[in-house]
Amino acid sequence: QVQLVESGGGLVQPGGSLRLSCVASGSSFDHYSIGWFRQAPGKEREGVSCIGITRGSIYYTDSVKGRFTISRDDAKNRVDLQMNSLKPEDTAVYYCATVDYCASGYGPGSTHTWGPGTQVTVSS
Repeated sequence: QVQLVESGGGLVQPGGSLRLSCVASGSSFDHYSIGWFRQAPGKEREGVSCIGITRGSIYYTDSVKGRFTISRDDAKNRVDLQMNSLKPEDTAVYYCATVDYCASGYGPGSTHTWGPGTQVTVSS
């Protein structure tokens, strides 16, 4: 069973950047597709991005396309989310999770193991 921990959140001004990391402990990390999700106060959790096992499948929700980049380093058991040109509406708790699959045109499949989350606040 894999465990996930997110890091890299914080307070940033609009237009700034943050790099979130999702580090896994346990075995066979390279067997998992990973998704990034976020939940803003009063809103439902949404899928932001995901990356498949072979990196061939990558997905971004429309609101972050061109601003966010997901990557994985299986040697380090790590998936990063580089977030540029941040907007106040990106403010949320960001979570990573193992998912059944990542479909480029559809998004992440069912989720399984979640990390505890990291807070991202975009404000001047």
